[in-house]
Amino acid sequence: MDLIKKESDKIADLAKLKELNKLKELDKIEKHVLAGAQITDEQIELLCAWDEKNIEPLNNAAYRIREHYFGKSITFCGIVNAKSGVCSEDCKFCAQSKHYKTKSTITPFLSTAEIVEKAVVLYDAKASRYGIVTSGKGLDENDLVKLVTAIKDVKKTGMIVDISVGIQDKKTLSLLKDAGAEGYHHNLETARSFFPKICTSHDYEEDVQTVADAVALGFYVCSGGIFGLGESFADRVELAKTLAELQVNSVPINFLHPIAGTPLAERAILSVAEALKIVALYRFMLPKKHLRICGGRHTVFQTEESQRQLFLSGASGMMIGDYLTVAGDSVVKDNKRAETLGLLIN
Repeated sequence: MDLIKKESDKIADLAKLKELNKLKELDKIEKHVLAGAQITDEQIELLCAWDEKNIEPLNNAAYRIREHYFGKSITFCGIVNAKSGVCSEDCKFCAQSKHYKTKSTITPFLSTAEIVEKAVVLYDAKASRYGIVTSGKGLDENDLVKLVTAIKDVKKTGMIVDISVGIQDKKTLSLLKDAGAEGYHHNLETARSFFPKICTSHDYEEDVQTVADAVALGFYVCSGGIFGLGESFADRVELAKTLAELQVNSVPINFLHPIAGTPLAERAILSVAEALKIVALYRFMLPKKHLRICGGRHTVFQTEESQRQLFLSGASGMMIGDYLTVAGDSVVKDNKRAETLGLLIN
């Protein structure tokens, strides 16, 4: 029995030593990033292999990096689904694609008054950025005219106006910027290598070109992805590297909310730990970029404790209010969370 106990103690001691070494290595990586150095591929591998059963040290390290670059400030943004449904693209996660039978509402372009009304509500809830979003690969001429009018009127509310209107050429992007749009949002959704498994109706490079053109024109560019589509951590790393190369300003992090009728309807929802690990990975890889938690937040983080973990993670911003086709949480709750945790809504 003594031999068995000694062997058992030895195994336990080795496990503790291994865990201690991992924590020491994490501390080195954190200091490396805080010193302004670029994370190495070897360090990225360690983060990707991090044990999700012990996510707290990784989450806390990501928060310290976020605090180093952004202080205790957190920014809120909100959106309006200005035109919904009947999208020509076949993105397998999307409730608005015409290729799938979902219960998503189909609405024509909202009136300017409706768009402004929601902007005022979100402004009062301390959102500083407001995204006007339309479904579809792009805009037709009539909707473009309506959008220009809406941009000009929303600016009068004091909100920063962002737009998310699909794949556009430089000429149209310039027109929208001249109208007063300050931000352009266009997600790459996932890694270039994984994209064909998610969308086949357009080429990934079309998305990349739109993002690159928006950056070149001086937009505040918001581009990120949706996680939980079936992609690997290698795919997640690939996407982060592409976003870094494109020099986007802000990276929205969305988590899949499976929609009935879509090909991904039966995909399992990400665990809280895996979602936090993704946020931490992106904070280490993109330390100076705004990381905004957007769609799927309440799908994954269903408890108040998990929301607290998220607010005290590597994220520096949150989307508040409703999402495109799914209801969000109370904006009052989000304001209260930030206040309770000592965060400053900026």
